[in-house]
Amino acid sequence: MRLWATDPSAELETVFAEIARTRMADVPICNAALQVEAVGFRRLPSGGWVGVMITPWTINLLCLPGQVEGWPMLATGSKYDWHFPSGDYEFTVAEEYRLGSYHLCSMFSPALEFASHEQARLTALAMAQALFAETLAPVADSAQPTRRAFLGLRG
Repeated sequence: MRLWATDPSAELETVFAEIARTRMADVPICNAALQVEAVGFRRLPSGGWVGVMITPWTINLLCLPGQVEGWPMLATGSKYDWHFPSGDYEFTVAEEYRLGSYHLCSMFSPALEFASHEQARLTALAMAQALFAETLAPVADSAQPTRRAFLGLRG
């Protein structure tokens, strides 16, 4: 397992930019207005990292391990609920050979509704801040907030 002692943003951008140039090149779900950018990464109390990853094909919350203790060791494709002040969110365990194991929560997939990278970046910044805010909107009869509720929207 790869552990991240420092902010993973620069390496995330390098790896996902390479994926954009190779595996995702010319894939129809890619939004040509979007670039690869890691936004708002910060350390979790457990020592790991959380932030938002913008790519031309998706915008995800990512959690990465900072230490072995407290990091759930799960198989790729497994689900894990991470708790934040704004609520509990279901993440999927993923693996990329240069990054190791990480957890992702898809917020926009595909990310076609953004007309510009700046729109996506502002949304990602709001998401990174909202994650650590107290619950923004009541969630009726559900243990997990919806993506729209997470962003303070109705429905």
